[in-house]
Amino acid sequence: MGVEAPSYRGFRFPVEIISHCVWLYHRFPLSLREVEELMLARGVVVSHETIRAWSMKFGAAYAAGLRRRRPTAGDKWHLDEVFITINGRRQYLWRAVDQDGNVLDILVQSRRNAKAAKRFLAKLMKKQQRVPRVLVTDKLRSYAAAHRDLMPSTEHRQSKYLNNRAENSHQTHPPARTGHERLPLPGSSPAVPGLLQPDITPLPAPPPPAVRRGVPHGDAPPLHDLERDHRPDRNPLTEAPQRVHHTLTCHRPDQRPIS
Repeated sequence: MGVEAPSYRGFRFPVEIISHCVWLYHRFPLSLREVEELMLARGVVVSHETIRAWSMKFGAAYAAGLRRRRPTAGDKWHLDEVFITINGRRQYLWRAVDQDGNVLDILVQSRRNAKAAKRFLAKLMKKQQRVPRVLVTDKLRSYAAAHRDLMPSTEHRQSKYLNNRAENSHQTHPPARTGHERLPLPGSSPAVPGLLQPDITPLPAPPPPAVRRGVPHGDAPPLHDLERDHRPDRNPLTEAPQRVHHTLTCHRPDQRPIS
């Protein structure tokens, strides 16, 4: 069952706004209300329920269009399986990637025998609509049985070290921030000691107020002395300047210091 082309007939908002809201909601870890606030900051008033309806109506059509424009997969497929736990039960995640690291298909099964390998290869060939030039797997015997029955003309390489492309695709990555994590409050202990706790050094206390530099606190002159020095009837332009006598001291290397 194919996905029908989206029809925007009867919608008040233009196509650019609808597609941009759906893209924001599915591309980034944002809630519907956060997308609403982002659009409001750009001058577009739209409710979060409207964005929800747009995502449900046009999300599948946009995803199908992206899959159609996806580049063609390579002709060298790497297959591998990994243990996972779902609801307390051990399952096997089958995964196929090409030589460029593009994910071709995934499938979760409860076993990894020959029947499970055949089911995964049949699903993979149906989706890609072709067979690869080279099939690279590990030394699990289930792959050899499925290869003989489904794609005998394809070269099959079984090695522990040739399948690094599929092995690297299973490596875990640190979780992305969703924007909903709460920052630690001041004084609270962080989840990882020394990771989020800033190194804050308290500033020294300011010195006590003093009227003059170098005068200890409590020995400052009274205010009436300051007022006498800065009285308004004093004119420094008419008063005679006071002479200041300086004494120069010279030191000779062969004589005593003289003044």
